[in-house]
Amino acid sequence: MEHCFTYGSLMCEDIMSAVSGVRSRFAAASLEGFRRQPVSGQTYPGMVPTAGARVPGVLYLDLPASAWPRLDRFEGEEYERRQVVVRLADGRAEPAWTYVFRPEFATRLVEGEWDFERFLATGKARFMARYVGLGFATIRAD
Repeated sequence: MEHCFTYGSLMCEDIMSAVSGVRSRFAAASLEGFRRQPVSGQTYPGMVPTAGARVPGVLYLDLPASAWPRLDRFEGEEYERRQVVVRLADGRAEPAWTYVFRPEFATRLVEGEWDFERFLATGKARFMARYVGLGFATIRAD
């Protein structure tokens, strides 16, 4: 069982459980030394190493081994799974896996910060319509 730090569409518990195939406990967390940017033409972000930056997100706790192949397939070739250390709201540090945008796809990133609240308001429905058909369980909007 290992933790997964999410910073984009998977911050939504309904999307994460549909993709991973499990429901798990989660907590707010952040990751230092990275920033998230919009991906050109998409509603989701990519995250890249950036000194002095910080990415807010959600840490899903104790994912079973069965979740990781599903997450790897969902993230696809643009992302690599990498081990990091995140901070919880109470200041504790926790090791976790996360998905970092691969450098060879960096030209697809758009300048600026990806906005989670905007995703919830205008992008989540489009995201679900586009990606539900990839063999994952049906995702419900809450």
